[in-house]
Amino acid sequence: MRREDFGTIIQIGDVLVSEDVVCEYFACDYPVCKGACCIVGDSGAPLEEEEIPALERDYPSFSALMSEAGRNSAEASGFFAVDRDGDLVTPLVPGTEECAFCRFEGDNCLCAIEKAGLAKPVSCALYPIRVKKFRGGGMALNLHRWDICRCAFERGRREGIRVYQFLRGPLIRRFGPDFFDALCAAAKHLQ
Repeated sequence: MRREDFGTIIQIGDVLVSEDVVCEYFACDYPVCKGACCIVGDSGAPLEEEEIPALERDYPSFSALMSEAGRNSAEASGFFAVDRDGDLVTPLVPGTEECAFCRFEGDNCLCAIEKAGLAKPVSCALYPIRVKKFRGGGMALNLHRWDICRCAFERGRREGIRVYQFLRGPLIRRFGPDFFDALCAAAKHLQ
């Protein structure tokens, strides 16, 4: 492989950011996908360990908004699961790929946590960015490409919205305003 095959990496403090995060276009197209990312996949959404106590604490605030199957799953198995890679994830409804914290309105899938006015897990809010933590500290932000989000990549392209622009709020929530400002400055040099 040539060096060019890897693209440009932006470093902001101890965070490495793939150029796709600032160069690729993306804007969720919910009327088309109907929340498919919450009901399709081989495990739940990644969780940070520090998010689990809040899920347990806030459960009474959002549990009534969950599906009955989701409530049964969370109450039987807890507020997180460990996937086959050993990562903490949201629990799934048994026999499905559906996140236990889902709420259905017709054929639309919504997050019961968010519907209750609470912050949903940061990995959900940051999607399609995936965070990879390194053992020695630091992390990498990479763009995850999933066929069910094709409409979001198309909408972003049509409307001229880049991934980092669409995810401004979640990026600031997770990494802070200084990080986002540095990311914007780096983006100007790459676009």
